Amino acid sequence: MKGAIIDKGEKYYTYLKELFASIGNVQKEYNWLITGHECYPQNPDYAKKLSQEYCWITGDELTNMVENEDFQWIWGVFSAFPKNISWQEVLKSKLPYADGNTGLWQNPVSIQHPLAEIEILAWDNSMTVVISKNDDIIGKLKESRPWAEDLEKYNE
Repeated sequence: MKGAIIDKGEKYYTYLKELFASIGNVQKEYNWLITGHECYPQNPDYAKKLSQEYCWITGDELTNMVENEDFQWIWGVFSAFPKNISWQEVLKSKLPYADGNTGLWQNPVSIQHPLAEIEILAWDNSMTVVISKNDDIIGKLKESRPWAEDLEKYNE
């Protein structure tokens, strides 16, 4: 499992459209749980969908959302789950969170939800953190954003 932190080299954090492109749009292969989020989409449908404590959304729906309106996420945790895992199974575990999550800054890096494969965190409008069980995803991210740092090294 590897992680990367992006806290420099970008004008604003966290916009998902470019981030997804940089990891080969693998988000489409998963279902996503969005938790602990703060964002302000202009589209009323997106605002309604994101007004709850959590949002369960397919990778295609998430992709369409950011392609139609690539709004900024101030806070949030995006947890990716294989499509064969139901939201009922996911909700049996504690909901992931960003604000106040001190575990993020400890090694070894880990994903909060035990069933998730990828975790993307929008951190207070000042950084984006990506953790993945698939090291290739972090490799692609760091290749496209050479200013992204290895999360374990950052935590040392």
